[in-house]
Amino acid sequence: MNLPLNAAPKSDLLASPVVELRQYTLKPGRRETLIGIFDNQLIEGQETAGMTIIGQFRDLDRPDMFVWLRGFDGMEARKNALTAFYDGPVWAAWRDAANATMIDSDDVLLLKPAWPGAGLDLSGSQRLPQADLEIPSAGSDLQAIVVIRIHHLQPGLEARFARDFQTGALPVLAALGARPLAAFVTEHAENSFPRLPVRTGENVFISITGFDSTEAHARHEAGLAASPEWQAFEQTAQRQLARPVEVLRLAPTSQSLLGQHPISV
Repeated sequence: MNLPLNAAPKSDLLASPVVELRQYTLKPGRRETLIGIFDNQLIEGQETAGMTIIGQFRDLDRPDMFVWLRGFDGMEARKNALTAFYDGPVWAAWRDAANATMIDSDDVLLLKPAWPGAGLDLSGSQRLPQADLEIPSAGSDLQAIVVIRIHHLQPGLEARFARDFQTGALPVLAALGARPLAAFVTEHAENSFPRLPVRTGENVFISITGFDSTEAHARHEAGLAASPEWQAFEQTAQRQLARPVEVLRLAPTSQSLLGQHPISV
C-alpha cells in the first residue's frame, strides 16, 4: 500500500498516523482563487508548524469543491501544529482572503490507517518547485488523478470491512490497473483542536487509488463492472454499508503532494 507518488517537503517523511480529509464548498467561481492562495501562501506555514500537506485537489465532478488531505504525527501533535499555525502570522495574513472564497469548511473526516502499513508513505520524495512542473489543464485525459472512495459503514464494522477489503478488493483493484495508495478508517479520538470541527458519529472506510488519467480510470471501472471477483466483494460490502459509497475523482493542483504526475511503477 505504501506507494509514494512524487513529492514531499523532506526526505525522511513517513506515513502520518492521523489524517484529515477536508472537503470545502466554495462560492461559485472562487476555486482558482483559493487554490492560488493555498498553493502559493499556505503550504509552507502549515508544514513549518508540524503537519504534512498531503494533497490538494479540484473535484472533477463538483466545480465548486476543493478537497485536501493533511497529516499529523498523532492527536497531541495535531493540537500543537494547528495551534501554532492558526495562531501564527501566515494564517493571520491570509485568513480573510481564504475565508472569502468559502461557503462551508466543516466537512472534515478524522482518519487513521486501516491497518499497519495502510497509510501514505511519502519517504524519499520532495516537493518540486512549481516552475518545474508541466501540468495538463484540470480534467485533461492526460492528467493523473486520485480517486477516493468513502464507504459509510454501520457502527463497529470498520475492522471487519478493512479485512474484507484487503483480501477481496485489493487484488482485484491492482489486477485491473488501479494503484492502491492508502486505506483509512475513522479516528474516534476526541477532536484535539475543537476550534476546527470534524464530523462526529462517523464510521468510514476510505480507499485512495491513483490512475494515470481519467481515461485509465474509466477503463478500470469498466473492468470492475465485468469482474466476478469484484461483484462478490461488492455483495459482501453492501451488507456492511449504512449509506451509498461516495466516489471523489480528484485532479491535483500543481503543488499537491499526491498525483501531480502519472505514477511510475
